[in-house]
Amino acid sequence: MRAGAWPPAPEPLPRPVVDNHTHLEHPAGEPELAVERRLADAALAGVDRVVQIGCELESARWTAAAVERYPAMLGGVALHPNEAPLHAAGTHPSGVGYEDALVEIAALARGDRIRAVGETGLDAYRTDESGRAAQVRSFRDHIALAKELDLPLQIHDRDAHAEVLEVLERDGAPERTVFHCFSGDAAMARLCAYRGYYLSFAGTVTFKNADGLRAALAVTPLDRVLVETDAPYLAPHPHRGAPNAPYLVAVTMRTVASVLEVGLEAACDAVSATSESLYGPW
Repeated sequence: MRAGAWPPAPEPLPRPVVDNHTHLEHPAGEPELAVERRLADAALAGVDRVVQIGCELESARWTAAAVERYPAMLGGVALHPNEAPLHAAGTHPSGVGYEDALVEIAALARGDRIRAVGETGLDAYRTDESGRAAQVRSFRDHIALAKELDLPLQIHDRDAHAEVLEVLERDGAPERTVFHCFSGDAAMARLCAYRGYYLSFAGTVTFKNADGLRAALAVTPLDRVLVETDAPYLAPHPHRGAPNAPYLVAVTMRTVASVLEVGLEAACDAVSATSESLYGPW
């Protein structure tokens, strides 16, 4: 993501939808827009609710406070798979060890408006083999926490498809399991749908070179589809590389409806209903 001008407001959606995964604690763009402005802009575009994800200790604390302040926001908290190995090795900038960090996440996850455990999972892109055991341990601990609290699990899976699926199969996935920013192929999408998982598609599904991802979306049942920004990253085409924010879900939703060959209103209604079934009322 480069700093720069915010993309123009898209045409509003005909029905309200949810941004399933966003990071509004992160500054983005020049000048930075306040959280209130980003939520207001999203509502004008038809994105009237968001799931704010805090996946480091500081952002998890921010999330737990923010969801109490903003009615349009529910939250998820976790230790990101690239954070957990640092806590485990005693090299995290916070100075907090893994056990203490997980205890704090578990306490924050008990908040009434924290409705997901995530993002957690495996990342073979930014963490090398030396941190893999700590990632797997953290992933399994978060799976157990989601089950204990009966919360949805939001998964981060980067270059680790087979390993993530193996852990979920071995430990037993929570009843509500979401692949945030799904990046697998059509075969993986079919398998995930068969297992009852939900697939959340970000702006990446609009990229010109994302034919494989659109093929994965095409075989995903509509009632298993969610949409997200992962803001401030992954702005959809034609704004790739610009700052991202929840209002741009309105762009991605149009691609989702087109690929699934359903009307935009029906696609919006389905995404909204699935979000409510996963996270409860806002």
